[in-house]
Amino acid sequence: MTNFPKIQPQSFQKGSFVEMRPSLSRRTIPLFSILLGVVMWGTGAAISLPADAETPETAPANITNLLTQIDAAANRQDVEAVMGFYSPNFTNSDGLNHQTLKEVLTSFWDQYSQLNYRTELQSWQQNGNTLTTTTVTEITGTKTLKNREFSLTATLTSQQQIEADKIVQQEILAEKNQLTLGKQPPTVVFNVPEAVKIGQEYAVDAIVQEPLNNEILIGTAITQPVTAKAYTQSELLQLEFLPSGGVFKVGQAPNTLGDNWVSAILMRQGGVTLVTQRLRIVK
Repeated sequence: MTNFPKIQPQSFQKGSFVEMRPSLSRRTIPLFSILLGVVMWGTGAAISLPADAETPETAPANITNLLTQIDAAANRQDVEAVMGFYSPNFTNSDGLNHQTLKEVLTSFWDQYSQLNYRTELQSWQQNGNTLTTTTVTEITGTKTLKNREFSLTATLTSQQQIEADKIVQQEILAEKNQLTLGKQPPTVVFNVPEAVKIGQEYAVDAIVQEPLNNEILIGTAITQPVTAKAYTQSELLQLEFLPSGGVFKVGQAPNTLGDNWVSAILMRQGGVTLVTQRLRIVK
């Protein structure tokens, strides 16, 4: 489900990450939201399936038809049709409900004129009147801002509870998103764990694959708690020169359970790459 969030730079400044080297220089730039609306379904991360879950091959037609219809409505950017598949009492693990989900989708689709959703069923399970599905959704799209074209790719895994052909509850299990700008945006390998324990330290590496030669690389990495409000926030980022060819930081998980978005942005002469991955905080 989810997104490239609005990131709070104060999280970084207050010590969510510990610097691995001195900062040479900094500049502040705005980071706009690229709300994915992945809350529709939901990174191709390896998710452990329940022992009694059924495989996609055995899924009844009503499940595959539902997935096909939701993807089709999303590709038309028909928000009313999409919301028709959700219960009025819908809730999800990020704090969204029926109304706020509709607002997020509307905002996201207003920004992206071209989007493609493709959802695959990973497993399903029937318990009485409740159907549980685990799905993987891939989203690609483009947006134009001030004559500049941004390219988006996202992969998300989520689990839904469905009753009477309506989605009543959803949990986001994993996500990974990338937004690029320019003719030669940096190719970034983003290493973030999928889950860490409460209070645990963890490494965040965003490594540019191409040689820099004499080019200047700037960027940063930040973390933000996943909340419904974070989908619509717009903040500023503090960027720094990166002489080592990437961002290398150590983060520390909060002392509360939940999910965080970990993001890195890297800029070079040929373009910009922004990557975000969900980090689960567990016991």
